[in-house]
Amino acid sequence: MKHPVRAALAACALAATAVLAPAAAPQQPYPSQPVTLVVPFAAGSGTDSVARAVGTRLAERLGQPVVIDNKPGANGQVAAQIVAKARPDGYTLFMTTNTSHSANPALYRKLQYDPVKDFTPVARVGELPFALAVHPSVPAKTMAELLDHARAHPGKLSYATPNSTSLVSMESIKHIAQVDILGIPYKSSPQAMADLAGGQVQVYVADLGSGMGMLKTDKVRVLGITTAQPSPLLPGVPPIGATVRGCDLTSWNGIFGPAGMPRPIVERLNAELQKVLADKDTQDKLAQIGFQVWPSKTPDEFARYVAEQLAHWRTLIRQAEIQPE
Repeated sequence: MKHPVRAALAACALAATAVLAPAAAPQQPYPSQPVTLVVPFAAGSGTDSVARAVGTRLAERLGQPVVIDNKPGANGQVAAQIVAKARPDGYTLFMTTNTSHSANPALYRKLQYDPVKDFTPVARVGELPFALAVHPSVPAKTMAELLDHARAHPGKLSYATPNSTSLVSMESIKHIAQVDILGIPYKSSPQAMADLAGGQVQVYVADLGSGMGMLKTDKVRVLGITTAQPSPLLPGVPPIGATVRGCDLTSWNGIFGPAGMPRPIVERLNAELQKVLADKDTQDKLAQIGFQVWPSKTPDEFARYVAEQLAHWRTLIRQAEIQPE
């Protein structure tokens, strides 16, 4: 038997330990540390410009830095895989486009991520129009003249393709107009535009976000815009669809997190993004790079949009007869 005095002392010691032991630290409110916003394209791209503008204002609302992390490569696949494998705690977010979440599933036979199952939709941000430009050495002042020149010189022209919108736009034009123009893959939009201006490629469907500065110079010649309606940012430039029937493309942009993010964090981020995107100064800043703010109201609305766009781009790619890699 235990000695009664020792037993009493042991009981007192245990009680004292329980009283003095620190209580479990309460969970800190979100966010309590910097948030990383992964971008699948290089610095200077249209998506990068949007991410930096939105990230700056989002940081002000969250009270924590929003760090832009550019992870270009493999048409957005590198960044997508990084985010898909990240902890779903709201500290790793993904500002991406139709490239990773609409086009890639139809452009590649095998992806290392699922655009629906591996991500949590947070909010759509908006749309970014694209414009077709040529090097001044190309003797074409209109889309019709470009197509005539391409038919007269099959395989002699080349086009830059750093993203899915550039690729699908040009392949759709080639298929509908029955012209032979060689596609040259690029890792970044700025490099593609630099090579167009330098004459290394002759044609490029450029996003207005990264290409606006060059598109307004005499180093390239703009022939058409990919959207159904003309853009006030490029006065006098007609829609490509006016010449190539059925050509109507634009690039959407939105923010995701890894799959399994807690709903309260998703709703908090969505609410703050709604306020950021409703800000007139932010809208004006984004408009200067050709970006049109068009937020989804809820994460669920954005999820439905992503599913619709996945089907839409699959149809576009199939119609253009683009073979998956």
